[in-house]
Amino acid sequence: MHDSVTVHMNATPSQVWAVVSDVTRIGEFSPETFEAKWVEPATGPAVGAEFRGHVKRNEKGPTYWTTSVVQVCEPDVEFTFGVVNGGKVINTWGYRLVEADGGTDVTEFFQLTETLPLKIYWALAGWARGKTNRNGMRRTLEAMRSVVEAEPAAN
Repeated sequence: MHDSVTVHMNATPSQVWAVVSDVTRIGEFSPETFEAKWVEPATGPAVGAEFRGHVKRNEKGPTYWTTSVVQVCEPDVEFTFGVVNGGKVINTWGYRLVEADGGTDVTEFFQLTETLPLKIYWALAGWARGKTNRNGMRRTLEAMRSVVEAEPAAN
């Protein structure tokens, strides 16, 4: 009920951080979440900040809004948030950045909360959803890589 994908980017951790922690840009990268916005009073990444994401499941639908709360916000290192349903985190998503080989290894990951309904779902359809998530994470990271590698590093 978890997985991750790592992509190397020829960019600094701070360049990558600027992209992964700006949820308002997710529509440029994600195949499923096509827009997101901070929930007031939040205006940017911070532990406890909330944002809403507009999702088109499997790129086909249904289309719905989710609310997420930032759980880890360590600049240039990790940005992690929990998707909330019924007042509880049901799924955690995040990005870990590690300086490597003159650039940054970026790992996107997810971890489903272990509840009985999610265990049943994962047992029945997990293979398909897992494949969709892996492909989506890779597509997201590759799209991010295209952007951060094209932008000049700030000095």
